[in-house]
Amino acid sequence: MSELHVVFGTGAIGRAVMETLLSRGKQVRMVNRSGRGKLPAGVKLLSGDAADPSFARQAAEGASVVYNVLNPPYHQWPELFPELQASVVEGAAAAGAKLVVMENVYMYGDPKGQPLTEDMPYAAHTKKGQVRAQMSRDLIDAHEKGRLQVTIGRASDYFGPGGGVQSPLGDLVIGRALAGKSAQMIGNIDMLHTYTYIPDIGRALVTLGEHDEAFGEAWHIPNSPVLTTRAIIERIYEAVGQPVRIQVAPKPLLWLMGRFDRTLGEIWEMLYEFEQPFVVDHGKYDKAFGDHATPLPDALHATIDWHRQQEVQPA
Repeated sequence: MSELHVVFGTGAIGRAVMETLLSRGKQVRMVNRSGRGKLPAGVKLLSGDAADPSFARQAAEGASVVYNVLNPPYHQWPELFPELQASVVEGAAAAGAKLVVMENVYMYGDPKGQPLTEDMPYAAHTKKGQVRAQMSRDLIDAHEKGRLQVTIGRASDYFGPGGGVQSPLGDLVIGRALAGKSAQMIGNIDMLHTYTYIPDIGRALVTLGEHDEAFGEAWHIPNSPVLTTRAIIERIYEAVGQPVRIQVAPKPLLWLMGRFDRTLGEIWEMLYEFEQPFVVDHGKYDKAFGDHATPLPDALHATIDWHRQQEVQPA
């Protein structure tokens, strides 16, 4: 029997990790809180509270590699996220497993239009960025103290099959384009912006877990060549055969909406990402493991096909 890989989180990214592992002949156990989720034959699902260290140890038992792609509700990051990560670390360490963690790029703070690289200092000026920065420090500290081997993959705003409402290019762009409605966006859509394709995230996280030289460091996951958000939206509408229609929410309206919607309220502090060039450099990963970023046309068509299959009701 092949070595066991345990994936904490069964959302779009967790499933992308699972699919990559299965394509490489690995035994996979998925972990979530609800116990719900349609999984391929042979993939076991274990349900429970990953923030409970005793459950995390049970879930990770027998694993050679553990992947943490959990993400609590956006507005509860400070209260829930550090504890959740600490529990998964405990589970992986108890199993003697390597740990691969999915992160975003909030910890760097405002790049002031400069490309983001892994050697940039953590200068987070937002609540969620500061949470991310400390969690990342905790992971590297656990690695350096010999508690377990840890590697980190960092992605920008993601899109792809399964992205849905969680993706800025998901329901509010592709879903609405398929319905012949206007895309709904925030920020300056004429700025360059890196978007990471979900299957590329899964592939990169598994690749990191396969290479000893990846551990003890953070790596930016490969992305297709960066375009402006407007250019990407235009390609989406062209692909679905609809005229381009875009609505950009004015900042005062977004602020007002955020007073009544927790998720929108949390987006407010992250607006800097969408008001200037926001480019994530993945040269370090390319040099070490090769560039496997899916060409943008292929990624968009696969994402559009997924949305068609879901019969998404746009907002």
